[in-house]
Amino acid sequence: MSEEELVGYCLGALDDGEAKRVEATLADPVEGERLRRDLEVIRRAIAPLAADRGPHAPPVGLADRTIAFVYAQSAQEGAVIRPAPLAESEASWNGSSSRRWLDRVIIAASALAASILLMPLMLDGISDARDRRAQRNLQSLARSLQGYAESHRSYPTPPGEGPLSRAGLYAPTLVSEHRLVADDGIVLSYDSALARRGTHRVPSLEELRAAINMPRFDEMIQTMGGDYGYTLGYRNAAKELQPIGNGRRRHHPILADAPDETGERSDNHPDGRHYVLFEDGHVERLSSDGIHLDDDHLYRNHDGEIRAGKDDEDAVIGDSHHQP
Repeated sequence: MSEEELVGYCLGALDDGEAKRVEATLADPVEGERLRRDLEVIRRAIAPLAADRGPHAPPVGLADRTIAFVYAQSAQEGAVIRPAPLAESEASWNGSSSRRWLDRVIIAASALAASILLMPLMLDGISDARDRRAQRNLQSLARSLQGYAESHRSYPTPPGEGPLSRAGLYAPTLVSEHRLVADDGIVLSYDSALARRGTHRVPSLEELRAAINMPRFDEMIQTMGGDYGYTLGYRNAAKELQPIGNGRRRHHPILADAPDETGERSDNHPDGRHYVLFEDGHVERLSSDGIHLDDDHLYRNHDGEIRAGKDDEDAVIGDSHHQP
């Protein structure tokens, strides 16, 4: 469901078929909640237009001046319009019809102008709603991860090798400990491909283990972490993957928008925003130019690989299927 359709639905600009489709989507138990929140943002944004919904009398003589202007322009272009004489009753009726037509044109032009002025506000409102949702998702995940760390003295850490050695294993680990609801959408970004599918569910560790060597296993590991990438930790000098400790470092990322296929940025947000959760639990919104700072690439280790870090300070965020 596009933003334009929601705006059109609020303004009553959709035909019956389109309006019914929007209403059906709003009633959907999975996607409807998100759209209803966006719809409320749009309605609040266009509420000031209510003062201009009533009829407005056109300026006296506007119709006559407009017609005279049209005749004058036609004459300049060599196409003089000479209307045939009309009977008194016909002229009266036609004049009224012309005025009604001009009234509609004026109202439509006013509405268009208001929409042009209001559209940035509505888009800002939708952007703010998406920003708040991303912040809430990551903060919720931060609480789950920190609760896990308090119980286990480390964050969820994948095995050093084997089919389950994947960054996205953090999510099934939290599901199996009942710290994350499998299908509540917390691990999904707004309007992503997974979110639009409407059927995403994080598997439990037991389900993953049972699926090893089965065709569905590959799809499970591709999507189990949702739209977020998780830290790949680091390997010591003996190449052993170390438990992901919670040093509560403010500069050390642990979860973020997952990288795209280039490994340079995420495509979760078309405007280039990146949301990053740090070890101490705070969330930052960074631009595409700001995610690789101080020679520390968010998605690659010091050797330029999407692998576990080379030391404890080499933070690397991998997508769900990436292996340490």
